[in-house]
Amino acid sequence: MQSSFASHIRIGTAALLWLSACPAIALDSVTINVVGSEKGLQDKLESASMLMRLLDEQDAGKNRLGWLTFWKRNQPPPEPVSSAETLANARAEYRRLLTILYGEGYYGGVISVKLDGKEAADIPPLSAPSTISNAVVTVDPGPEFTFSEANIRPLAPETDLPKGYAPGEIAKSTTISEAALTATDAWRDIGHAKADIASEDITAYHAQTRLASRLTLAPGPRLRFGPTRVSGNEGVRTERVVAIAGIPTGEVFSPQEVQDAAERLRRSQAFRSVSLRPAEAIGPGDQIAIEADVVEEKRRRIGFGAEVSTQEGGLFNAYWMHRNLLGGAENLRFDLDIANIGTNEPNNGMDYSLGVVLSRPATFHPDVDVELRSKVSHVDDPGYVADTFEVGGGGVYHYSPTLEFDAGLDIRYSEVEDAFGTREYSMVSFPVGATWDTRDNELDATEGFYLDSELRPFVGIDNMENGVRLFLDGRTYWGFGDERNTVLAGRMQYGSLVGPEISGAPQDYLFFAGGGGSVRGQPFQSLGTGEIDDTIIGGRSYVALSGEVRSYVRGNIGVVGFIDAGYVGAEEFYDDAGEWMTGGGIGIRYKTGFGPIRADIAVPISGGPDDADQVQIYIGIGQAF
Repeated sequence: MQSSFASHIRIGTAALLWLSACPAIALDSVTINVVGSEKGLQDKLESASMLMRLLDEQDAGKNRLGWLTFWKRNQPPPEPVSSAETLANARAEYRRLLTILYGEGYYGGVISVKLDGKEAADIPPLSAPSTISNAVVTVDPGPEFTFSEANIRPLAPETDLPKGYAPGEIAKSTTISEAALTATDAWRDIGHAKADIASEDITAYHAQTRLASRLTLAPGPRLRFGPTRVSGNEGVRTERVVAIAGIPTGEVFSPQEVQDAAERLRRSQAFRSVSLRPAEAIGPGDQIAIEADVVEEKRRRIGFGAEVSTQEGGLFNAYWMHRNLLGGAENLRFDLDIANIGTNEPNNGMDYSLGVVLSRPATFHPDVDVELRSKVSHVDDPGYVADTFEVGGGGVYHYSPTLEFDAGLDIRYSEVEDAFGTREYSMVSFPVGATWDTRDNELDATEGFYLDSELRPFVGIDNMENGVRLFLDGRTYWGFGDERNTVLAGRMQYGSLVGPEISGAPQDYLFFAGGGGSVRGQPFQSLGTGEIDDTIIGGRSYVALSGEVRSYVRGNIGVVGFIDAGYVGAEEFYDDAGEWMTGGGIGIRYKTGFGPIRADIAVPISGGPDDADQVQIYIGIGQAF
């Protein structure tokens, strides 16, 4: 007994209202019937159908631009789908659906596409009917074919062909294509850049419902990298493009090396478009040149961001960037940050800083960027007031697209007023760190993790003890569903200051908890290790934990539930002798092209000052972490 699945798309009531003011739409409905098949094939045929897509686009246009919208905006209605366009899509439907059948292992299928009862293939392209209302597509896939032979010769050593490419398995054309790609890539991976398919012998035996696949490869010679030929560059010097790409001339060709070179050029921020490919012709000595086509970015760029909190006030940051400053893809960037604008927190004033960084990619090594940096800042937080000047530099080693290491040297001079009095100090620090980032989206991650670590030894020059500061920030994300619209997100921060006592430590090296960066719902930096004359004293150990459930419930609109906890202790490492505070709440998100707009409402749960406001609101761009 045969079963049949059918799909119908009809115009709804809203569309009928729209039709009362517009000419007749050429296509009313599309029906796809698949005989004797599982629903998986039905869904794939519907997704590939050009007639279905045509009707979907037509209905979407009507729903988006109904007659009321036209009346309000005084705009003409969209052009209805013409019968000639419908016929063209119907005639292309045969090949489109046949490709899907082959891809699933059906080589004896029969496809019928009827427009108002007439077979589309029998309607002359230049004699389309004046109107076409209904399309009925009937697909009889026939029997499933299996491989009688599945051969590819010759194979590179250790080639791992798809498991489905073997005698007795379903003979999907997609499996044949995957096997061919796997085999040629295996040759290219060991230096045969020109490996390709030399011949294909694919025969279907309909009586036995079997298919024989015989592919012959032409590996070509094993090649080495030749020169890198650059085109499209205008401001960036050619030798610098070659240095940044870092293709190892003379070494055995590797597709991965080409991909890495393209990533280095993109990472430099000097280019809007990068394309690298092996040259068509093989050069002397079996060398293959790499052709690099680049399009440069605009040399100057400006950007800004903002956040608002009911307690901490506003935060504003802006930057100005000059790319390719000296013709070698150097990047000069100025950053301005202003925080606590209009804050209502006691003992908390406005913070501001101005920093400048000059960076240069591919210095000493293609994967090493170096930078010089300087920064002046004024910080007026509940625990201290500080004016600071810093200058230094360092390097970043990009080990892989997801992992990088950095090291540097910074010299600092500060004037500080805190609970222990007023003092001036100077110091030298030697920061080293690593960042491991596998997130799919920095501003709205649905999978992966982020781990940032910094170890900063420092040496006091004037009025400062020696010591080491450690800080870790780890985040992880688990998305659920086909589109991962629901995400569980977790974060842990850990800090430790070893060496100086609290009274002699750099105040911004101490730790505080509370506010948008640690415990939402609690006042900003309201948790430390005590108070002197209403001034909060920071701690030498710190732990912060955050958990969120994020879900986009309707289109671009999402909701979030969260809970945060923070700990500050007086000792160098966590020993549970300090104090904890917690906060939590709910939020909404609106997804945009530049990241979600965030609005969170939070309340204190435990710990924190007794007179704290019961409700805090945080607004910004991007998820909280």
